[in-house]
Amino acid sequence: MKRGLIWLPLGVFALLLLVIVSALYWPSDRVVRSAMVGQRLPAFTVGTMLPGKAGLSTGTFADGRPRLLNIFASWCIPCIAEAPMLLRLKRMGVTLDGLAIRDTPVAIRNFLARNGNPYDRIGDDPQSAVQLALGSSGVPETFVIDGKGRIVLQHVGDIREENIPEILAALEQAK
Repeated sequence: MKRGLIWLPLGVFALLLLVIVSALYWPSDRVVRSAMVGQRLPAFTVGTMLPGKAGLSTGTFADGRPRLLNIFASWCIPCIAEAPMLLRLKRMGVTLDGLAIRDTPVAIRNFLARNGNPYDRIGDDPQSAVQLALGSSGVPETFVIDGKGRIVLQHVGDIREENIPEILAALEQAK
């Protein structure tokens, strides 16, 4: 019996190593999904981030037209990566509004000058209050909102080429 106990630490180590390796190869889904999908937008009103661009409110999204709400920031690297896709959606006729998180007008103006401006409106969310009320956990995130102000789809992360069909389909179903 004592000879078998000598192998116990090695067995425990091998089991622990197996658990670690399996977690590396098959990680769990760490994306935080909003519980607001399928619900009406929470009531909010935020001022404009830039002169000449209107701010946002819940009423903005109840005009009968589906639209996208993109949560972004000038300091967000994936937001730069998704900028060409947002411009492409804009060229396709998609109405797109932005919610700038913890940012400044100068930084947003520079960001849009470098990366293009797909937004009809840009709201200022300096404390991330609206972002949190939406159930958003980071930037960038994009929500498809139907014409009655109901959240139809949440896209976590930057929009890529392969995400465009899903977003367009959600916009079409939201009509």
